[in-house]
Amino acid sequence: MINTDDKVINEILDRGVVEVHIRKELEKKLKSGKQLRIKFGIDPTGSDLHIGHGVVLKKLRHFQDAGHKVILLIGDYTAKIGDPTGRTETRKMLTDDQIKENMKSYTDQAGLILDMDKIEVRYNSEWLAKLEMAELLQLTSIKTVAQILHRSDFKKRMQEDIDISLSEFLYPIMQGYDSVILKADVELGGTEQTFNMLVGRDLQKHYEQRQQDVMTVPILEGLDGVQKMSKSYDNYIGLTDTPEEMFGKVMSIPDNLITKYLELATEVSLDEIKKIEKATKDGENPMQYKKFAAKEIIKIYHDEAAADKAEEQFTKVFSENKLPDDIELRKFAEDSINIVELIASNELASSKSEAKRLIDQGAVKVNGEKLVNPDQSIDLNKETLIQVGKRKFLKVVKG
Repeated sequence: MINTDDKVINEILDRGVVEVHIRKELEKKLKSGKQLRIKFGIDPTGSDLHIGHGVVLKKLRHFQDAGHKVILLIGDYTAKIGDPTGRTETRKMLTDDQIKENMKSYTDQAGLILDMDKIEVRYNSEWLAKLEMAELLQLTSIKTVAQILHRSDFKKRMQEDIDISLSEFLYPIMQGYDSVILKADVELGGTEQTFNMLVGRDLQKHYEQRQQDVMTVPILEGLDGVQKMSKSYDNYIGLTDTPEEMFGKVMSIPDNLITKYLELATEVSLDEIKKIEKATKDGENPMQYKKFAAKEIIKIYHDEAAADKAEEQFTKVFSENKLPDDIELRKFAEDSINIVELIASNELASSKSEAKRLIDQGAVKVNGEKLVNPDQSIDLNKETLIQVGKRKFLKVVKG
């Protein structure tokens, strides 16, 4: 049963949406009562999804709840190239093993938001890996070099004399061909995907299909409030982060992002968000609303009890300067380990260089004492408490 209620359609078209190509056409389709095929593609270039991905997944859920068919396209073939959108240099091509490892848990993570029992999951290697040279030449004849170079990031790289590989030229065409194969009625993506998704419309027209409508959603800034949320910038909130990690990370965002996070990353009503926005502008302490946003995000990926506990832990650690109740204990076979190796290999930092930087900044404590020497070894014959930054704690011992 397709829900054609005006309020539901307006929620789909307006909440967390930047633009729809072509809005009147999509509104007409949504009111028709016909089940639409809604496409969202994601390349497994990394292993974790974050709440930036969650923005478009939540929009997909709105379509799904209205009775439409969501197609989650895993770009296992296009990941070999990597989307050149926004890149200032050619990506390194991933191996098949890297791609398989990255996409192992994609559907599980997407299932935190979507009803996976009602989803069509596809992999574009099904058709792209089988393309023969004649078919590829036919595809490439549809678009011109001038049209592909019209995209802003390619144009910028040309102006700066930065190489563009031929495989990158093919990426928008392959993404567009996905829409042809899947007979997509609508394609969703971030604003940076507009060019690629419009290529899909061109290819569908060439193959005499009804052209998909294109819906773009905003880019969610990461914890720094500047760069887009990304694992490569280490400014992200992962869908599988613990409630405590999620709470602490949300509390670190700039105050001016509170309402944006509420709109894009929670299910709080727009009316309530407007009231919160007005209250903060009128001078109310934004801390309470940041806590509210943190709990609403945690409820989506965990539950209300986990949200309450995360708030308690945050208050205990940050307001009362006490240790969390549940600190993981890890056991090692050796007698000692270098602190940098320990931090990097136990996910307390993204790399050894990051671990050294944190030590230099005074962000690492051993048994409550600030550590300054990156060459220091930790004696594992006795239980030791490691703290990195304000949110990460680990107990280590030989065993």
